[in-house]
Amino acid sequence: MEIEFKTFAVVNGNKVSFRQLEILSSIKKYGSKTATARALGISVPVVHKYMTLMENTVGAKLMISTPVGTKLTETGLKLLEMFSIMTERCKNNHDFTVSCSPVTEELVIHAISLSKVKANVVVSDDCTNIRLLKEGHSDMIILDDPQFLEEVDNFEWDIVGYMDMIHVDNGPLYIKYKYGAQRIAYAQLDTSGKKYEITSETCYVPDLLNSNKSFFIDEILLFRRGVKLKSATEKSLLRHSITAVYRKSNSKVAHILRILQSKTDSEYYLKR
Repeated sequence: MEIEFKTFAVVNGNKVSFRQLEILSSIKKYGSKTATARALGISVPVVHKYMTLMENTVGAKLMISTPVGTKLTETGLKLLEMFSIMTERCKNNHDFTVSCSPVTEELVIHAISLSKVKANVVVSDDCTNIRLLKEGHSDMIILDDPQFLEEVDNFEWDIVGYMDMIHVDNGPLYIKYKYGAQRIAYAQLDTSGKKYEITSETCYVPDLLNSNKSFFIDEILLFRRGVKLKSATEKSLLRHSITAVYRKSNSKVAHILRILQSKTDSEYYLKR
């Protein structure tokens, strides 16, 4: 007997079906409604119909058309993030899973690839990743903010390396990036005595770069985009550890840790 669970979401009291969420996920993956239709074996008008119905149900825009394709809005990304988490929970079998944030996503995927370990990767914020570890849905998480170690004192952990942050100062109004060691950055700002106001938060890097507001961001996220910005605060003051936290040490954990802590391609990501 085969038993399979599928998820649906309830947004503002309204049900969003598994099929709608599946289409939303495909749009993020392929960046195109046409490619989504082709991948799912449906027509483009059907994709439009599902998305229009979904946006009406949610009461918010979930995607935006751009000159290079289609991207999801923050609401769409948040809905998809929760869908991904709940889908993992409904799986009958549990594969080895590593959770991280967009800050370390590329590094983690590279390490897993080099280690030859078969593993799933979940990308979310530190708080969500900690919850996944505690609930048994992740076997290893990569924390950006070392202050969160207080919440995982029953688990094993190792420092992988250190990352520098960039402080872009365009005045007292700040847009906050959702990921990374933002608490450390703003604590340093408080120490400096500078007056500031956080006016918004985003999980999309181009929103930071195009905002004309001040912000903090991990240098690696700029490096990936070929962007160089001067930091208004000495980078060493914003340096933070990247920590691997895991349920118990085993061969898979050891292999991934060894790659993460190596001095090969990791030199481009981490300050040792």
